Amino acid sequence: MSTENNNLWRPLPRAEVIKAVERKYPARIPLVRAKWWGEGLHEQYGERLREFDRYPEDTVTLWINPLDIGAMGLSWQLSAGGAHDSHCVIDDWGKLNEFIDKMPDPETDPQFDNLVEQAEKIRPQERYLMFGWWALFFERPWGIRSMQNLMTDYHIEPENIHRLHDALCNQYCGYIKRAIRELHPDGFWTSDDLGHQTQLMMSPETFRELIKPYYARVGAVLKESSIHWWLHSCGNNTEILADLAETGVDVFHPVQKGTMDEIAVAHEFGDRMTFLAGFDVQHILQEEDTECVREEVRFLIDTFDRPDGGMCIAAGNGIVAGTPFENIEAFLNEAMRYGIEHRQRFSNT
Repeated sequence: MSTENNNLWRPLPRAEVIKAVERKYPARIPLVRAKWWGEGLHEQYGERLREFDRYPEDTVTLWINPLDIGAMGLSWQLSAGGAHDSHCVIDDWGKLNEFIDKMPDPETDPQFDNLVEQAEKIRPQERYLMFGWWALFFERPWGIRSMQNLMTDYHIEPENIHRLHDALCNQYCGYIKRAIRELHPDGFWTSDDLGHQTQLMMSPETFRELIKPYYARVGAVLKESSIHWWLHSCGNNTEILADLAETGVDVFHPVQKGTMDEIAVAHEFGDRMTFLAGFDVQHILQEEDTECVREEVRFLIDTFDRPDGGMCIAAGNGIVAGTPFENIEAFLNEAMRYGIEHRQRFSNT
């Protein structure tokens, strides 16, 4: 029975989300960040978006800011204005020592007062609880050095890149350890947008030399406490998916439409990684009709959902203004309707 009155249409208990991530035969496919409302959508639809409250969000996320640069008390004035990727905090590597020295102490960060209170309310509900932040070892460094500088640094300043990454890694691991101890989470969410429309933002060799070792350190801390690692990385990440799995990434999002071959990725990595398959918000959700939207949902589920699970479903990124309301409804409805039907096929075999 796949109706909205079915218990499966309610938010899943944490045990079922864990089954999906660990490929242990979940009852249905979890929806995670499927209602990712992007730029301008609230302004366009306002209260109408509450109509989608009948569709579940199967995880709860508590957000941490591991590095509030504006509050670090740096001795130099930060640049303002310009393009997002041109902002530069450390315009001279001679400033790196002070930057590292003034990083906040995770053990005394007052953010946790409110986070612990929230976690204590969530835990009795038996919801799957994540904590995390955006930007890890690529997005954050280019926010510190600017994109152009960072791409040059990879080739002429590798020692300073390692020093920055090592400091960031120590910072992240400190926050992760405290979050595990005080929030008792199930998963850790972060991002890095390592790819663009056709390939990686850096060579695979550069990733393996300058970034992968720090991913491995984060993965080791998470693995010690059996915390699932959820990584959002836009663009084509195909060349390093094996590396990501090796470092401990459990769930990869979004397998971006038009940049990665979904069928090949599912075939090659489906036994090593769970996929939070991201629905195409660039073209299909904005430009096609409702039946095409439903067909694409079915394609994603047929591709990534295995007999033992290994799939969750999401929006590929923020759903932005201009997206037809009826297409959002079709996406969410089909993700639930067909997701339940697909899992029931496996339970009957």
